[in-house]
Amino acid sequence: MENNFGPNVTVLDHPLLTHKISLLREKSTGTNEFRQLVEEIAMLMGFEALHDLPTKYVELDTPIERASVKMLAGRKLAIVPILRAGLGMVSGLTALVPSAKIGHIGLYRDETTHQPVEYFCKLPNPIEERQIVVCDPMLATGGSAVDAITQIKRHGGKKIKFICIIAAPEGIKKLVAAHPDVQVYVGNVDRCLNENAYICPGLGDAGDRIFGTK
Repeated sequence: MENNFGPNVTVLDHPLLTHKISLLREKSTGTNEFRQLVEEIAMLMGFEALHDLPTKYVELDTPIERASVKMLAGRKLAIVPILRAGLGMVSGLTALVPSAKIGHIGLYRDETTHQPVEYFCKLPNPIEERQIVVCDPMLATGGSAVDAITQIKRHGGKKIKFICIIAAPEGIKKLVAAHPDVQVYVGNVDRCLNENAYICPGLGDAGDRIFGTK
């Protein structure tokens, strides 16, 4: 789907994806269904975002004959959810690549400044050799995504992609400006941020809805 955010931003436009994102927005969608939808959406988005994983030819026996076929080359994918809402996307992504290593980055948003505060960072080693997929359901101000990717780069990460389900234009622009080398995959671009830095129309607090908390 065409967008005005530059060549490294891909806004996905698939009927199954847009339908499931619409179900996420419905305030009556319960915790279990919400969690399942996030997992399904992550899998659909991951299918597109991981289209360039390296492959190699291997020999194997089919029931008919010996064949040379393509399989993934190496096991160098790292999935890094931004805690805590990003955890909801991990199972969908690892369903595609079960061998992926999983790191964690913990950030929370200061209620007054709306800026991210880091409290945890644990990444697979050696991180510099891996294709890294950072995931978070929401890209609002962009502060958490920018900070998380900055931390990964400080630890040596180089090949980084970012996946989010919905994003505000403000967040996309901030992320692209700070990290123009990162490929960004977005399920839907929403209208704007409100005065409290929440995405409109959005879907509420993704973490609270995934984990059933308030």
